[in-house]
Amino acid sequence: MVELKEAGVDLTKVAVELADPNAGSIWSSLIPIFGIVVMGILFFVLMRGATGSAGNAMSMNKNKTHVQSHLKVRFSDVAGAEEEKEELAEVVEFLRAPRKFSALGARIPSGVLLVGPPGTGKTLFAKAVAGEAGVPFFSVSGSDFVEMYVGVGAKRVRDLFDMAKKSQPCIIFIDEIDAVGRRRGAGLGGGHDEREQTLNQILVQMDGFESNDGVIVMAATNRADILDPALLRPGRFDRQINVNLPDVKGREQILKVHARNKPMAPDVNFKTVARITAGFSGAELANLLNEAAILAARAGKNMIGNLELYDGINKVLMGPQKKSRVVTESDKRCTAYHEAGHAVLACLCKHCDPVHEVSIIPRGRAAGYTMTRPETDDNDVSYNKLIDNICMSLGGRVAEELVIQDVTTGASADLQHVSELARRMVTQWGMSDKLGLVAYDSDQPVFMGMEYGNQSRGGYSQETAATIDAEIRRLISEAHARATKLLKENRSIMDNMSRVLVEKETIYTEEVALLMKGASYKEVIAYMEEREGTHQNDPFRTATTPSAEHVVQDETPAEGAAENADETPVVMDDKDVMFGVKPKDKKEKTEEKPEDKTEE
Repeated sequence: MVELKEAGVDLTKVAVELADPNAGSIWSSLIPIFGIVVMGILFFVLMRGATGSAGNAMSMNKNKTHVQSHLKVRFSDVAGAEEEKEELAEVVEFLRAPRKFSALGARIPSGVLLVGPPGTGKTLFAKAVAGEAGVPFFSVSGSDFVEMYVGVGAKRVRDLFDMAKKSQPCIIFIDEIDAVGRRRGAGLGGGHDEREQTLNQILVQMDGFESNDGVIVMAATNRADILDPALLRPGRFDRQINVNLPDVKGREQILKVHARNKPMAPDVNFKTVARITAGFSGAELANLLNEAAILAARAGKNMIGNLELYDGINKVLMGPQKKSRVVTESDKRCTAYHEAGHAVLACLCKHCDPVHEVSIIPRGRAAGYTMTRPETDDNDVSYNKLIDNICMSLGGRVAEELVIQDVTTGASADLQHVSELARRMVTQWGMSDKLGLVAYDSDQPVFMGMEYGNQSRGGYSQETAATIDAEIRRLISEAHARATKLLKENRSIMDNMSRVLVEKETIYTEEVALLMKGASYKEVIAYMEEREGTHQNDPFRTATTPSAEHVVQDETPAEGAAENADETPVVMDDKDVMFGVKPKDKKEKTEEKPEDKTEE
């Protein structure tokens, strides 16, 4: 200013405008607002993901119970479990005519717990009870009760029982109750979590201050061992019904139930199918028929035949065939010897299940397979059968060692099976002389909450652990030596079987029986070419005809019982008994040994 005056500038004629130092562009003023909006959107997205809601942040209060008033499921739709039906028929009578029981002072069961492996029809049983009684059916999953917010699960339990009381008599069904009914105090976190509060509310509703005479709670689980004891006491779950895997008669009935709405060929024999599907659950049998129907449709057939059923069994057990997989000749030969080793030992070991099929066509993750199926349902497995199974399972590795002079990774699944079997024999089933009749491990799956800090698993000394490892190695080593001896003695049979497999890729019981009798490679090939197409026409006959070693004998008549009483092998230390040769038959066995007819 002073300089301007000295320069003679008239300041009265100059317009001066002072700028606001806080003024800026409009964009700079919007930046804080934009940041707040972004933070709000991010917070909303995170909250929506945390609550598990698709559009409503308060959906945790939504009732997830499914209500069905007129179920059409009946006991006739549930096959293969007659004893379970009888138990549940009483529950139906309670619901239909409660006065008949109350007049005698009987109290209606407040809860029924269905326990069994997956796929055995526990949910179907609950629906059948509601359908037979004609009462409303409230179904909910155990995991539906548990949310991240405290109090939501308990509120859902109260809402569920309030709904049921308004519709009594009725049935509440909680599927997979172990998700919410686990033993309290078994978790690694605090003892007052949301799940335990939900369980407490279930306990109060089932047997608390209020009466629920017209409401029966049914629940299903395959882990009854981890449920809270308060949940299992009388007054809550009064009855526990074990729903086991079906036996051969039950499997036949289940197959007939699921085949009602399917066009079956007139020559289909469900009794044969039931015999070869030992160990299948009801869900697996239903899946078997569905796979057979798909295979029949793929082949352009209008009926489901035996071939589709047989292929369906293989698909359920081992996965689909992979015929398009490129396999080198060396790998093909290696797989053929591997499977031949399994099959030969399965026939030589007396207590192994009969061989139904041997194939080098890849299925699932396996390069080949040897299918053995039991003739009868085994409720208890003997020591002899376990030892024979270990020996048979090592047949593939031993065949590689003898023929290829090398080992491959193809026996990895066999080694895992053998190791697990030997460990359970030693630690669970008391089949070790050194360790005695002591169970060191439980056969129940590990439940982290109960086993944390529990000494029931691994609660033994280092010396005992070393003895356990030594006994496991001994069982496997003895089985390996036995498998090596048997395959060396029957090398010609294994060579012929592998050559047939390389050429034909799949053989069945009849071809295996011929090879075990000493038939040459050319004789078996000629037999198969002469009977070309027989398996497609009647696969169960060609694949399930039992060999002489595995024919199921009838019970010995009383008059001959004294003669044959000493023929049962008991002591496994004797080499002949271990190999399934009885002392009095040893000479006959030697004379019947087939002549070596291997074709060079």
